[in-house]
Amino acid sequence: METTTKTAKAIYLDIKANPTRARFGFGSKAALVNVDPQKAYTRTDLFKTAYETDPQQMHYINTLATRFRALGWPVVWTHVAYMASGEDAGVWGTRTDTPDSLQNIKFDSVRSEFDDRLDIDRVRDAVYVKKMPSAFFETPLQSLLVWHQVDTVIITGGSTSGCIRATAVDSLSRGYRTIVPEQCVADKHESYHYANLTDLALKYADVLDVQEVLEWLNRQPAGSGQGQ
Repeated sequence: METTTKTAKAIYLDIKANPTRARFGFGSKAALVNVDPQKAYTRTDLFKTAYETDPQQMHYINTLATRFRALGWPVVWTHVAYMASGEDAGVWGTRTDTPDSLQNIKFDSVRSEFDDRLDIDRVRDAVYVKKMPSAFFETPLQSLLVWHQVDTVIITGGSTSGCIRATAVDSLSRGYRTIVPEQCVADKHESYHYANLTDLALKYADVLDVQEVLEWLNRQPAGSGQGQ
């Protein structure tokens, strides 16, 4: 095992600065999957489970979503919420049982609500409740991507070390080119955040500046998402 005295952030920045780093690249059509940008994880003023990495994260997500809709490409939002009993959290909900515990994000609670800063089109966009880390697990996401004939999945939200990583691994495993815009994901601690950005960049996804993602979207012809 290689050892180092560098921080997780320093290691990530070394990887990011490598001009020969190979990429999976963009395909021809993408879906935007926004993973759990809900108040339990975004409202640092209300909940100790929340976190913020880039203060412009919600703005960037909205900008991406607007461009996707203009192209006729799918926009997906996921959030977690559980029954009063918490039984649908399964074994994942058994380690703790406090007001801040995962299984106590109940349906119709403030913690389950999407961040108010987000522009969600409740008619145009797909909104899924998920129970486990990956946005693919027991949701209609895979079917939606097949219907739209996408080959690229762009992932935002949180946490980088949890649901973003799980969704990215599942995305790659299903054969999608997977993109993580760096400014659009967040985690509780910079060590977890940057360590997992490193792992994603080396193994499972292209971790890119959000501006590069927007530039690619801006080069796509209008109406390219019509007719699936």
